[in-house]
Amino acid sequence: MRKTIALAVAAVALAGCGALPGRQVGGGGEEKQPQTVAESTTEPPATAKATEAPPQETRAIASREADVYAGDNGKARARVDITALKRQGRTLSLNWTVTALEGKVNVHNGLGTGPLDMTVSAVSLIDPVNAKRYRVARNGTDQNAQCVCSGTQGQFLDKGQTSTLYAVFAAPPADVTKINIEMPMIGVLTDVPIS
Repeated sequence: MRKTIALAVAAVALAGCGALPGRQVGGGGEEKQPQTVAESTTEPPATAKATEAPPQETRAIASREADVYAGDNGKARARVDITALKRQGRTLSLNWTVTALEGKVNVHNGLGTGPLDMTVSAVSLIDPVNAKRYRVARNGTDQNAQCVCSGTQGQFLDKGQTSTLYAVFAAPPADVTKINIEMPMIGVLTDVPIS
């Protein structure tokens, strides 16, 4: 009994440290990203179960509509509203919503880096001034590091439904006041102001 409890406690401790193997949820970025969350922000690292977005404003600072693939249902139409792009020390937090305008929008794996990546890890920032791409931050440097971003498991939006999402990036230089946001299935939102 004691051995079982000790093993369970050790497994929980290792899982909290990211020392246990897990699935990789997409590629990191060779361009620019914090090495670990602990070095770049005081927020706790994301886990595979963390899908709740930080609080955000409701006023959109940028929007884009697009026709998106809806699987067997053909096409659907979605709108992305960027609600916050905030510099916090050496990181940049991006908050946005996806709203289904027509048809059934698949957020479930439409924003990840592959068919089994149920996160928003494929979203990236493009700095037009310095010609750099910023990928979503990771909570470690090994192949099992999780993105510091929303999970999207089970998110299929019917017309009128909205999903709130977030991702954290390394911050561009202080003189960069606007940045482009590239999202799979949606496209590029240009000149989004950084606050």
